[in-house]
Amino acid sequence: MQNDELPTEVLIAVQRVLEQQSLPSVAGAGLSATDKLNSLFPNEASLAHTEAVQARLQQSQMEIQQEIDSLRDQLKRNQDSDRMQIIQEMISELLGQMSRIREKATESEAVVRSITKDIQVLDLAKKNLVSSMTTLKRLQMLINALAQLEDLVSESKYHEISQTLAAVRQLASTFTSYMSVPRVLQAWKQIQELQTKLRSIIDKDFDTFYLQDSSKGMKPAVIADACLVVDVLGEDFRSLLVDRYVALELKEYRRIFRTSDEAGQLDNISRRFSWFRRLLQSHELEQGRVFPSEWRVGWHLLAKFTEITRDDITTLLSTAKPLTVKMLLDNLQIVAEFETSMSKKWATPYQDMLSATVNSNSRPPKPLTHAFDPHMGVFVDAQDRALSDMLAPHRKNKGLKGTPRQSLDTVDAGEDESDSSPVVVLPSSTELFYFYAQSLEQCAKLSRGSPLLDLCNVHKKWLRIYAEDVLSTGLKQRPSPITAPRKSVDSTRFDLAELKQTAMIINTADYCQTTASELEDKIRSHINEELKEKVSLQEERDLFLSAISAAIVVQLRELETACEPAFNTMSRSVWSNLNHVSGPSPYTGELVRTTEQVVEALKPMVEQKKYLRNFFDKACSLIVAKFTNSLVKSRPLKEIGAEQLLIDLQLVKAYLSKLPGDSLVTSSYTRSLSKSTSRLESLLKVIVTPVDPPEGFILNYTLLIGDASFSNFQKILDLKGTPKAEQNHLLDSFVTITSTKDELQGTSFLSSLDMDPPNVTQLGGTLTSPAIMSATESIFSGLVSPPISGPPTGSTEPTRNDQRREVFSDFKRFVSFGLRRDSSQIPP
Repeated sequence: MQNDELPTEVLIAVQRVLEQQSLPSVAGAGLSATDKLNSLFPNEASLAHTEAVQARLQQSQMEIQQEIDSLRDQLKRNQDSDRMQIIQEMISELLGQMSRIREKATESEAVVRSITKDIQVLDLAKKNLVSSMTTLKRLQMLINALAQLEDLVSESKYHEISQTLAAVRQLASTFTSYMSVPRVLQAWKQIQELQTKLRSIIDKDFDTFYLQDSSKGMKPAVIADACLVVDVLGEDFRSLLVDRYVALELKEYRRIFRTSDEAGQLDNISRRFSWFRRLLQSHELEQGRVFPSEWRVGWHLLAKFTEITRDDITTLLSTAKPLTVKMLLDNLQIVAEFETSMSKKWATPYQDMLSATVNSNSRPPKPLTHAFDPHMGVFVDAQDRALSDMLAPHRKNKGLKGTPRQSLDTVDAGEDESDSSPVVVLPSSTELFYFYAQSLEQCAKLSRGSPLLDLCNVHKKWLRIYAEDVLSTGLKQRPSPITAPRKSVDSTRFDLAELKQTAMIINTADYCQTTASELEDKIRSHINEELKEKVSLQEERDLFLSAISAAIVVQLRELETACEPAFNTMSRSVWSNLNHVSGPSPYTGELVRTTEQVVEALKPMVEQKKYLRNFFDKACSLIVAKFTNSLVKSRPLKEIGAEQLLIDLQLVKAYLSKLPGDSLVTSSYTRSLSKSTSRLESLLKVIVTPVDPPEGFILNYTLLIGDASFSNFQKILDLKGTPKAEQNHLLDSFVTITSTKDELQGTSFLSSLDMDPPNVTQLGGTLTSPAIMSATESIFSGLVSPPISGPPTGSTEPTRNDQRREVFSDFKRFVSFGLRRDSSQIPP
C-alpha cells in the first residue's frame, strides 16, 4: 500500500512515533518501531481501523503530557528556597544536639572514674599481695628443696637426686628476674655449687665404672640412676661422658690397627670390622646396658670408629703402590658390606646414624666409602680399558677407505648361514650396553658421587666412538653408477649386501639411542641429587640419529644406482622425432621394476617403520628430481614428446603413490607427491600447447605457470624446442601481454629449475666429503617442489647459484632433518 493511500493523520502519528523511538530515552530503550507498527496493524484488514488507532495514540500522548506537567510542578515545589532554608536550619539544630550529647558523655566518664578510683587501687594491691605470697612460697620451696638436695648429694642417692634436681632447676628458673634480691642470689649460687659438686662425683663414678675397678665395685644400677641425673644436668655433660667412654673403648683399636703395623694394612681391613663387631657385642652385653637408649651410645661408637678407620683408609690408599683395581674393589666391597650390615642392625641409614651424633650446626661426617672416592679413577680407567678391548675388533682397519667393518661382515655371514633366526642389531651393541649395566650397578653399590659421574663420562665417550667408528664408518663408499663396473643384464644393479648392512646400522643405531635414553634415566636414579643435572646423553643420542641419517643416504644412493639406467634411457630419448603417442615408454617399466626390487629388499630388514617412512619420503623426492633432470636433458621435447612424457609421469606418479604400502603411506607423503608431480604436469601441459596462435599459448602459460618471468618463459621455449626465430616474436608478445596483467607473480616453481643439471652420479667421495654434498645438491637443483622437510621455495627469482642454495645443499642434513621430524611425531 502506498503512502498517499493512508490518511494524513495516520502518517503524522506514525512519523511522531518513529521520531520518539529514535530518541535515546529510557522509556523507548529496546523498543522497535517496526514491531510497534506490526502490533498496531497486524494485517491489511487492520488498516481500516486507523481512526481508532489514531484516537488511542492521541489519548496516550495526552496522558504522557499530563504526567510531564505533574513532574514539572513537583520539581518546582521541591526547589522552593524557603523550604531549603528550613532544611538547613534543621540540620544545624541536629548538629548542636549531637555536640551537647558528646559533652554529657565526657562528664559521665569523669564521674565514673572518680567513683571507681579507690576500687582500682584495691585491685592493684590485691594483685601485688598475691604475687608476693606466691613468690615467697616458691622461694621457701626452693630453699627446702636445696636443703634436701644437699643431703641426697652427700649420700649419692642418684634416683632421688634426679627428681629433686629437676624440681630445683624448674623453681630456680622463675627467679631469674629477682637476682638483685640477696636471698635469691644466695640460693642461685648454692644451686651452681651443688651442680658442680654433683658433676664431679658422677664423673668419678663413671670413671670407676669405665675402668671396671673391682676393688670399688661400682654397680651398674647406680650408674643407670646416675644417667638420669646426667640428663637433668644437660646435654653438654652427657656428651662429655659419652665421648670419654667411646675414647676408652677405642683406645685399644688405635693401638692394634696402626697404619704402620701389619694389622692395619689394606689386606687386613676385614679384621678391623671383626674387631668392632666384637666390641659392639661386648658393649651391648655389659657397659652399654646401663646407658639409656636415647643416648645412642652404640651410634657414637660407630661414628668414632668410622672417623678413625676412614682416616686410616685414606692414608693407606694414598701410600699404596701400585693400587690395583682388584685391591680397590675388594676393600671397597668389604667396607660397603660393613656399612650395610650396620644399617640393617639399627634399621637406619648409615649416614643418618653418623649425622645423629653431631649437633645440627656441625657438618655431617662422611661414611667409610667416602675415602675411596678420590681413588675410584682406577676403577673408571679399568672400565675404559675394558671397553677399548671390547670394541677393538669392531674398529679394526679404521681409516682405510672402502674397507668394511669386521663386525658388520661377520653379522652378514652369520645371517646367510642361518636365515631362520636373523640378527636384527649388531651383537656388539647389546654387549656394549650389557657391560654398561654391569659396571653401572657395580659402581652404584660402591659410590653414588663423583666416581659415578666419571663412569658416566666414560660411557658417553664409548657411545660416541661406537656411533662414529663402528656404525658411521661401517657405511662403505659406493662407486658411482657410471664409473662402477657393470653387472650382467639379469643381475640387480644395486648392492643387496649394502642394503642389509645399512638396515643393520639403522636398527642398531635406533636400539642404541633408545637404550642410551634408558641408561641416562638409570644413572640419574643412582647418582646423588646434586649431580643429576650433569648427567646427559643427548649429544650421543644425536650421533646415533646422524648414523641413521647417513645409512638412509646410502640406501637412497643404492636406489639411485638401480634407477640410473632407466633415467639414462629417458634422457637419451629423442622426443622430437615422435609422430604419435603410444602407451607408457619402456624405461618406465624398468624404473618401476628396479625401484620395486630395492623397496621389497629393504622393507623386511628395517625394524622401525618410522625410518622406512622417512626413506620413502626422500625416495619419492629423489625419483621426481631425477625425472625432472632427465626431462631437461632430453630436450627438445616438442608437443608429441611432452604428451608422451605426461603419460609416463602419470605411470610414475601412480606407482609412487603406492610405493610405501597401505601401512606406511602418510598424508604428508601424498601431499608432497601431488605437489611435485602437479608442477611437472603443468610444465608439460604448457609444452604440449601449440605456439600458434601465440596469444593462446601465452595465455595458457599464465594460467598454468602463473608468473610473468621472462627467463621462465624462455625455459619453456627451450624445453619445447622452439626455433630461435620464433622465440623472439613469442618473447615480445609475452612481454606485451604480461605487462598488462598485474595479478601475475614475478617468480614461480620454474625459477628453481636448472636447465643444465650435472651428472650427480659422476662424483665420488665419502659420505661426508664436500664432493658428495655438492653432488647431492645438484640432485635436487631440478626438483620443482621442496622436500617434505625442506624449506619453501623463495619468493624472488634467483640466479643459478642462488637456485641451488634454495634447495638442501647438504643431503645428510636433509635426511637428518626429516628423520628428526618423524622421530618427534611417531613413537618408536
